[in-house]
Amino acid sequence: MAHTPQVKIPATYLRGGTSKGVFFRLQDLPERCQVPGPARDKLFMRVIGSPDPYSAHIDGMGSATSSTSKCVILSKSSQPDHDVDYLYGQIAIDKAFVDWSGNCGNLSTGAGAFAIHAGLVDPARIPDNGTCMVRIWQANIGKTIIAHVPVTNGQVQETGDFELDGVTFPAAEIVLEFLDPSDDGEEGSALFPTGNLIDELEVPGIGVLKATMIAAGIPTVFVNAEEIGYTGAELREAINTDPEALARFEAIRVAGALRMGLIKSAEEAATRQHTPKIAFVAPAKDYHTASGKEVKAGEIDLLVRALSMGKLHHAMMGTCAVAIGTAAAIPGTLVNLAAGGGEREAVRFGHPSGTLRVGAEARRVNGDWSVTKAVMSRSARILMEGWVRVPGDAF
Repeated sequence: MAHTPQVKIPATYLRGGTSKGVFFRLQDLPERCQVPGPARDKLFMRVIGSPDPYSAHIDGMGSATSSTSKCVILSKSSQPDHDVDYLYGQIAIDKAFVDWSGNCGNLSTGAGAFAIHAGLVDPARIPDNGTCMVRIWQANIGKTIIAHVPVTNGQVQETGDFELDGVTFPAAEIVLEFLDPSDDGEEGSALFPTGNLIDELEVPGIGVLKATMIAAGIPTVFVNAEEIGYTGAELREAINTDPEALARFEAIRVAGALRMGLIKSAEEAATRQHTPKIAFVAPAKDYHTASGKEVKAGEIDLLVRALSMGKLHHAMMGTCAVAIGTAAAIPGTLVNLAAGGGEREAVRFGHPSGTLRVGAEARRVNGDWSVTKAVMSRSARILMEGWVRVPGDAF
């Protein structure tokens, strides 16, 4: 019986923010995987260990959560005044599917650090000591991200005292700027695709809900926690162990996707699991995080819980944080009202693992709202580097 040997591919396993992913340089991929298509998708699924009916990812690099089922490709940028092109794939856990429809804000941090590690940034732009401004072209959504990466002795500084809730150990702080993060692609030309700050969203099986639907960072549907029977202080177990609750959230997500024009039929939602996100908000109140730490109402502006790939996230997706910060900056959205209303340039919200501060610059242009920039701090660290191995007939 013939046996197909494994092939080995240079790769780096890297934490960025509260996510982990397998990072590749484009030129290191097998030739047929250097272009979009089935071969690339099959390779990434096999690297992560999907599809896995056991939802365990025992035979791959994933960890069976949406936060750890990710692959990234970086290459020297094809865009003027940028250093690298960054392409992100969200791999489904139990289905044979790679979603390329959005970005990962957490791994955007890793993209900045990896660009320097991988020799993709002009050495002349890297200081011996200080901060390197890595200009990233986010190829999935066609947007610019600026990562301010600390450098010591010409190398990325990874250790430090910056603490990020949802990450166990401190590390060096990387500041991210998401420039013009609203969606102006083919699927919409407005920050608010429906034209409204708040909509009445008809959800089959649930009824009419108030919703703010925004396309900033990542398309996101916000609803009030109270209106769907929650306090906003829930932890993962309260949602993820309740199949009926997850089905309701998926119904809300699908209704929002249709209303935002992201899909043309409900059936399409199955092939677009990464976007839009669904999040619920509530006014600030005391609560305990997943680690048992108490967060006081006075320490935050509001509570937010968000779902990713059908499950409540253990902390907060970076791109969803951009949506939160942008919506909070615009008076009259559900996020802004939960934070107390009024104009604001930054917001600190409570999530299941702690708190996060995100800033946004929003303004009216010819009567329509636009956002010029969103800013937040994350960290990144290489966990392992070398090669990943996959069976040669897997892709």
